[in-house]
Amino acid sequence: MNVHILEMPLDFGASRHGSDMGPSAIRLAGIKERLETLGHKTFEHADIFQAKAQEYEKVGNAKAKYLKPIVKACNKLAAEVEVISAAGDFPLVLGGDHSIALGSIAGISATAKKQGKTLGVLYVDAHGDFNTPETSPSGNIHGECLAASAGLGLPELTNLYFDGQKVDPKNICFVGSRDLDPGEKQLMKQSGVTVFTMSDIDCQGFPAVVRQVLAFFKKVDVIHVSFDMDVLDPMFAPGTGIPLPGGLTNREALLLMEEIATTGKVRSAEIVEVNPILDVRNQTAILAVSLAARLLGEKLY
Repeated sequence: MNVHILEMPLDFGASRHGSDMGPSAIRLAGIKERLETLGHKTFEHADIFQAKAQEYEKVGNAKAKYLKPIVKACNKLAAEVEVISAAGDFPLVLGGDHSIALGSIAGISATAKKQGKTLGVLYVDAHGDFNTPETSPSGNIHGECLAASAGLGLPELTNLYFDGQKVDPKNICFVGSRDLDPGEKQLMKQSGVTVFTMSDIDCQGFPAVVRQVLAFFKKVDVIHVSFDMDVLDPMFAPGTGIPLPGGLTNREALLLMEEIATTGKVRSAEIVEVNPILDVRNQTAILAVSLAARLLGEKLY
């Protein structure tokens, strides 16, 4: 398979700086070489995001901070993802903060719509990212990106790249959630997304949850995987902007990637929120490489 590695060092969507260095850390951890050992041909796209440093941009809307530069960057990313996916190749986006999901989901959605296919999103994240400006406690767009992709929020975000909803919320499945804001929790329930929290995992066991996830995606034709490294327990991934105890283990995350790959429906993915400033010997970026490899066909035996 042709795998296009798109680097998006965008950290305008979060309060904590450092995730802009995430793509470099993942590159240095050997993602290109790892994927090529699996027989993939890789192509690098390291010049998509071109903007001033966050400190030199205007915050703008306090309920959707840095809206203009984020929209500009994500429109460009969406165009790249659409071209790559329409050609039958695999776009693998490296963040950056999770606001880049606006672009990657819009791009794969555009391809799916033109091909008459149904898109589903596997959202592996400690957070919901399902706020709107009305519910967001911070105004950070990385906490509004999935709601906007589902058609909720500011028109500048909901209509990014093309007008209208990018993914039906009933085709969104969360895994590993454990920190949801009150307003976004209500929106998630109203929208009909499917959520497997850490409590569900604790009660049912991870293999049972994985089986339900696989069953969930039988109804879609195309899957986009959006993986935020903060879903992992900080013991395994200390280098993230919002580390929260009680997350997935490295083994659980690797299993999930390996199992979702067996559907044969994964057509695009992103790995976000690697923050080298907070990392220990680049272990979070190294784990990100392993997650990408499992998603793209690597098996232990």
